Amino acid sequence: MSPPTVNRSNRFAHARVRLVSSERPRHADDSALVEALKQGDPVALADWYDRFAPDVLRVLSRILGPDLDLADIHHDVFVRALSSIRTLNDPSALRPWLISVAVHTARTAILRRNRGRWLRFLSFGLVPDMPAPVATRESVEAVRDVYRVLRALPTDDRVVFALRFIDGMELQEIADACGVSLATAKRRVARARDRFWTRARRYPALAEWLDEEVRDGDS
Repeated sequence: MSPPTVNRSNRFAHARVRLVSSERPRHADDSALVEALKQGDPVALADWYDRFAPDVLRVLSRILGPDLDLADIHHDVFVRALSSIRTLNDPSALRPWLISVAVHTARTAILRRNRGRWLRFLSFGLVPDMPAPVATRESVEAVRDVYRVLRALPTDDRVVFALRFIDGMELQEIADACGVSLATAKRRVARARDRFWTRARRYPALAEWLDEEVRDGDS
């Protein structure tokens, strides 16, 4: 049976509606879920989406930040993953495999945009928080300067920097998500950190917290 045709409509939302009225049990493990997905089972679609949508959204938001297209990109991840689910031979790898699809989908979205438009971080675990309603001038400047620094990084550096220093992924997780070796992931993270640090040091609003945070971010 060939994979079901996918269009831009939110078929996962429709699958969830069907699930509400279904008495069929949810899939007990990833092996059963993957097999059902390969068969085009709508209950499996709903189960899959409900279980993994928050993780996918988290990764996308860390890489892309608040984005007008975030909902569409989120949906695209599942569309892409569903179209290639038959290539997943190890059901136990379902979650990391789906995260890797999310990373590559986000990277594609970045590359399709004009430079400087894609990144709009409003919250950053490593950098100063987004200014509160009553914000200091320093915090406003820091957030603005963070945007400038991140926009200057190459795409691959942006991605690994976000995964490591925003989402807090371990290096092996980053390697798996990006489809590279652990050694390559380490090099990319180190390069991204150093490039970010070098550029950020030019901005007085960032220099104060850089010495304390960035140097210890990937020990």
